[in-house]
Amino acid sequence: MDRPDDLSIPPDSSQPPNGLGPVGDWLGGEWPARAAEQVESAVNNIRRKTTGPAIVASRALVYGLVAIVFVGIAGMMLLIAVLRSLDALMPTWAVELLVGLVLCVAGLACWNRRTGKETVS
Repeated sequence: MDRPDDLSIPPDSSQPPNGLGPVGDWLGGEWPARAAEQVESAVNNIRRKTTGPAIVASRALVYGLVAIVFVGIAGMMLLIAVLRSLDALMPTWAVELLVGLVLCVAGLACWNRRTGKETVS
């Protein structure tokens, strides 16, 4: 008995070669790719509209907190440097007097800007 060299199954001639059937031929051969692109674009639009603002808000919060911490540390270091340099230039009592006067003036300015309580008649 002779064996054929090609043992592959012959293609079925009843099905179209693209496997879409008569509906795929009627809609065109690219409809699955177009449908997938439409679904993907819809999902991307929904994701952009829902998670986009949340990501922006969380980044602003984190970066704002980090900036506040850095500014606070830099302010304290600047205050320490100013006070130490003044202490090297003047006697300690003069530096304490100067700092007290600056704080008193700042306190009076805040006191003048306060709002008074409304009186109930």
